[in-house]
Amino acid sequence: MRWFWNWGWIVGYATLLALSVVWVTVQNQGPAQEAQPEKITLTFRHFWNKEHDKPVLAIFESVVRTYEKAHPNVKVSFESIDQTIHREQKLKSEMVTGTPPDMFVLFGGAEIVPYARSNRLMDLTEFLENAGLREQFKDLHHWTFNNRVYGLPFEGHAEPIYYNRALFQKLHLEPPKTMEELDEVIRVLQANDKIPFALGNEDRWPAGIFAHYFMDRYAGPELIDRLVEGEDGVSFQHQSYLKAFEKLEQWISEGAFSPHANDLSTEEAIAQFTEGKAAMYLNGSWDITLFRNEDHPDFQNEVGVIPFPSLHSGEERSLAGGYTIGIGLSSDLDEPKKQAALELLGMFYTTEVQTRLVYEGLRVPSMKITYDSKKTGPVFAQVTELMEDSASTFLPYDNKLSPEVNSSFLKVIEDMIGERIDADNALEQIQKSSIRYWQLRRNTVTE
Repeated sequence: MRWFWNWGWIVGYATLLALSVVWVTVQNQGPAQEAQPEKITLTFRHFWNKEHDKPVLAIFESVVRTYEKAHPNVKVSFESIDQTIHREQKLKSEMVTGTPPDMFVLFGGAEIVPYARSNRLMDLTEFLENAGLREQFKDLHHWTFNNRVYGLPFEGHAEPIYYNRALFQKLHLEPPKTMEELDEVIRVLQANDKIPFALGNEDRWPAGIFAHYFMDRYAGPELIDRLVEGEDGVSFQHQSYLKAFEKLEQWISEGAFSPHANDLSTEEAIAQFTEGKAAMYLNGSWDITLFRNEDHPDFQNEVGVIPFPSLHSGEERSLAGGYTIGIGLSSDLDEPKKQAALELLGMFYTTEVQTRLVYEGLRVPSMKITYDSKKTGPVFAQVTELMEDSASTFLPYDNKLSPEVNSSFLKVIEDMIGERIDADNALEQIQKSSIRYWQLRRNTVTE
């Protein structure tokens, strides 16, 4: 009996110890550890590096921060680059090699066509349908190729003439409605030592706005449409375009623009306008955030907005502009990246973000939202009213022309501003670039 008690105590103790170990083990196991989501880095390239772009960049950065907070496994890497370098050099070469950023700011129109045709842009048609966004945009025409959507506009724009009302009143000038009236305004301004048009053409494209207005006024919209479609027998060396370029050449020789305009930045040109050295300024509505004058805080109230004059009295004064500034995605994203990129893209296109673009960035919304124009300032309100009242608009030619021809277009305009080439030779060079483009295009299709 003593043997039983001695060994029984030992066995009982061992059993209790074993049960304790099992209990501790079970308690420490807990639920199985969940698999951590894959780490993802999305590259996002923009060209919001100008002073007037700061509010827009701030809005997009805040959206990205919100997204990253909700998705700690995703990092969005911003890259800022000069617009001209991005559009004319870097993105074009990346599309050839298949190495574009994951997401990037893009211009609709002719610019997306070669990228969509070569399957370098992500098709967003199904995304639009699934997100219920398709009917919420004002215009997706310039983002559509073969009935598929390859990018989304986040803002629209107009390219009117801004003029100094106080200066016009002082010199007894009326806002011009015809080219002849505008010529007279230019003469009066020059006689009073004022620069007629502030122009900063450092980036090459601002002077192109004057060129496409002249081309539209002298030839109408049909000719450029036939040229961008590559219609046989149609040439840039057209008599109407020659008159348009000769008019531009006349203005250049008569000093209608800022001296040394090719060396001036947009900001320097706007400073000439806001300081009263120049009476008028022609550019996109994105610039109105810079219409500030510390010495004259009421300057914005003295800015008037008018369409570019018609060639003859009574003719329609069409307005250059459209919904061509937006975002594209690379088609070469793996599934996790694609899902992350599309989710982030959807966060950019909400009523809240579009409203912020209006009130904080003074940008024309691309989506059908309601806002109070009285709260946007006097200049923006005039621009949006002008857009609503314009019976006709046309796409700026730097969006309409193929990238190859547009590069030649902007180069010869720059040379004309610098008085290095005349109107006839300028059109000849554009036509040669058009011929090269269509020969290459047709050879590629044939192959």
